[in-house]
Amino acid sequence: MCSEIVFKVHKPGIFTSFQDLGRIGYQQFGVPVSGAMDQYACQLANILVGNLRNKACLEVTLIGPTLEACTELTIAITGADLQAKINGEEAPLYCAVPMHKGDILSFGASRNGVRAYIAMAGEFDCPSYFGSKSVDVQNGFGQTLEHMSVIKGIPLYVKRKIKLANSLIPTYSSVVSVAVIEGPHMNHFTEESRAIFFKQLHIVEPNSNRMGYRLHSQMIPTSKEVNSWTDAVPFGGIQVPPNGQPIILMADRQTTGGYPRIGTVISNDIPKIAQLVPKGKIGFYPVSVEEAQKRIKRKERELYQLQTFRQFM
Repeated sequence: MCSEIVFKVHKPGIFTSFQDLGRIGYQQFGVPVSGAMDQYACQLANILVGNLRNKACLEVTLIGPTLEACTELTIAITGADLQAKINGEEAPLYCAVPMHKGDILSFGASRNGVRAYIAMAGEFDCPSYFGSKSVDVQNGFGQTLEHMSVIKGIPLYVKRKIKLANSLIPTYSSVVSVAVIEGPHMNHFTEESRAIFFKQLHIVEPNSNRMGYRLHSQMIPTSKEVNSWTDAVPFGGIQVPPNGQPIILMADRQTTGGYPRIGTVISNDIPKIAQLVPKGKIGFYPVSVEEAQKRIKRKERELYQLQTFRQFM
C-alpha cells in the first residue's frame, strides 16, 4: 500500500513526537533507547485500533496539536486527559474513534496527566533509525511536529468501535507512590541516607524532561569519596549527584552514567512518573526483584490478552 497524507498540522503542540517502544539492543553501542515515556498507554492505544503494540504513536505533551484529517481513518487516544475534541465535541479516550476527511482533532488544558498518545489504525510514515521511529531530538533522530506541515501514513478505517473497560483505564495523580529496587551502589549511601530517601516526598522540578526528572528533596548525602565506574543506566534509574538531589532517568536518558544510583523505579510504575505534572510529588518504597517481576508479568499478561481479544473482533 502507498503512503498518503493523513493529517494536516494546523498547530504542532508544545512537544508532539512519534514514539514507539524504543531502540532495543543498541544502548551498548552508545545509542539512546528513547521511545514512549508511558509505554503502557502507548501500547493500549495501538491495541485499540488493531495495531501491533510496538507501532509508532504520536506522543502529546501537555499542550496538544490541532490536526485535520485528510482521509478516512480510525484513531485511539490514551494516557493523559488533555480534553481531546473532534470538531469541537469531546472525543472519548481509550476508544477506537473514526475520523472523516475534514474532521479537526484538537486539545485543551490538562485535566490529569501530562502525556497523551494518538494511535492510528495502520501505520505512520516517518523515518526509522536503528529499528525505531522514536524521535530523539537531542541525537538528531526524527523531528517533532513543530517542523512538519503534514503527517503521512498508511491508514486503515476500522468501522467497529472498540472501548477499553473502565477497570483497565489507568488513573493519574499529582502525588504517587512508586516501587524501587535498591542499588546497585548502596555502598555509597549510609543507612541515614537511605532513610532520608524513602521517608520523604520528593517534588518534581519544572525543568524535568524526557531525559530525566529532577527532584527537589531533602539532601541525600553520599560518601565523600565516590568512585563509581561509569556503567549502563536503565529507564527509571535514580542517580544522586553531589548536590544530593535525585534524578530519575527517563526515556531519552544517556546510555551510561557515573553518578551513584540508589535504586531503580520498577517498570510497572514508570508510567506514574511519566504522567506527573511539574511540582508533583513522589514517595518511594523498596521491593524485591522477584516482586517487580511478578508485577510486570501481570501487566504483560493483561496487554497480551487484550491484543489477542482484539485480533478476534
